[in-house]
Amino acid sequence: MPFHKKQLKIAGIALLLIASYFAGHFAAMQFAPQEIDPGVLGSDESDSAAVSSAIAPAADNWGLSFQEEGQPPVANATFGELEKYDTYYAEDTDEKVIYLTFDCGYENGNTAPILDALKKHNANAAFFVVGNFISTSPDLIKRMHEEGHTVGNHTYNHPDMSKISTKEAFEKELKDVEDAYKEITGEEMTRYYRPPQGKYSTENLQMAKDMGYHTFFWSLAYVDWYQDKQPSREEAFDKLLGRIHPGAVVLLHSTSSTNGEILDELLGKWEEMGYTFQSLDHLIDKMN
Repeated sequence: MPFHKKQLKIAGIALLLIASYFAGHFAAMQFAPQEIDPGVLGSDESDSAAVSSAIAPAADNWGLSFQEEGQPPVANATFGELEKYDTYYAEDTDEKVIYLTFDCGYENGNTAPILDALKKHNANAAFFVVGNFISTSPDLIKRMHEEGHTVGNHTYNHPDMSKISTKEAFEKELKDVEDAYKEITGEEMTRYYRPPQGKYSTENLQMAKDMGYHTFFWSLAYVDWYQDKQPSREEAFDKLLGRIHPGAVVLLHSTSSTNGEILDELLGKWEEMGYTFQSLDHLIDKMN
């Protein structure tokens, strides 16, 4: 083969390889999965919360896909699909409002500083409590109530509620918390419910509605529940400031030392961004 023809052949092969590389790279970028926030509290598997187009009739895990900073995530179900079960995960709004919620599985000394920060900023929050928290921390329950916060129902034993199929067993998990709360405060518990670990079924959502409950998922959370692997301040601010959006229902854990340390500063930063804090009562009023 003449030398110049051999050169042309080699150049052609090189161009083909380069074209193939860029085509593959472009396809990878186009079809790479979006980052998925953990939808199952207690698991850090990022792909555990695949997004579906509707609520599945069988058990499911609440999950979110964040696609654009400052915008609401894509969730397992739409506002309309959830509304028929009196269920919410955010407010559909352009108003810069935040709904603060905390899941309280047990007390380890971080709830008091969280309450201090909320009081300083005059911010209302909802605390979803389990039986263990109520029985071991009645003074904190009283303080939440006296300072105007909502105490919601996170079930008594924190089971996978999607596996509970009988009405009697489902109702007992919620009523035991109601009874314990009333014994401490002398008042009826606000009927707001959060499924443990974000695990649910449509049957569960209907059972909760039949009991007079509104169910709340969330539109912003981060991995803050591992005691031996707490996020740094930088990691927390990166997630919670970068992903905040109008109408967000923010889920934090009261067991997190990071949350206890940064909440005062975090609330201030959100306020500097133009956000205000409202109660879940306000969300229900706006969505209905």
